[in-house]
Amino acid sequence: MPKIDVDQVPVRTGTNYPPPFDERCRRRMRQRLGDAAGLTQFGVNLLRLPPGQWSAQRHWHTAEDEFVYVLEGEGVLVSEAGEQTLRPGDCAGFPAGKADGHHIQNRSDRELVLLEVGSRCPEEDGCDYPDIDMLAPPGAQGYTRRDGTRY
Repeated sequence: MPKIDVDQVPVRTGTNYPPPFDERCRRRMRQRLGDAAGLTQFGVNLLRLPPGQWSAQRHWHTAEDEFVYVLEGEGVLVSEAGEQTLRPGDCAGFPAGKADGHHIQNRSDRELVLLEVGSRCPEEDGCDYPDIDMLAPPGAQGYTRRDGTRY
């Protein structure tokens, strides 16, 4: 595989969360480096968070592992354990099936750049958002409320 030209990898800005849950993620920018390399078993993303933005709503996956590595800037990891500051060289991992809702917030005045790595099991994986009335059921397109109604 030749070297990936990161400048040629499309940038996806925002989120597909329903309102009002999209607000804190609207300006996040993600480049799918794993897709650019043709990877199918795990994803690799370059994530840029402007000041005030979050990586996601706080969540956990039922069937997918997640790993993040900080390249630039400073973020705050919010998880069931509380809050921890992440700086360049810091990393964190989240095993599939562990109900540890987590996300990273950029509370600084400069961009935060992260590398995200995660397994790909979309048909088996569900996602729970413990702070809000939202789930992503396994294999589903979109989100539901906890009572099963779709957004």
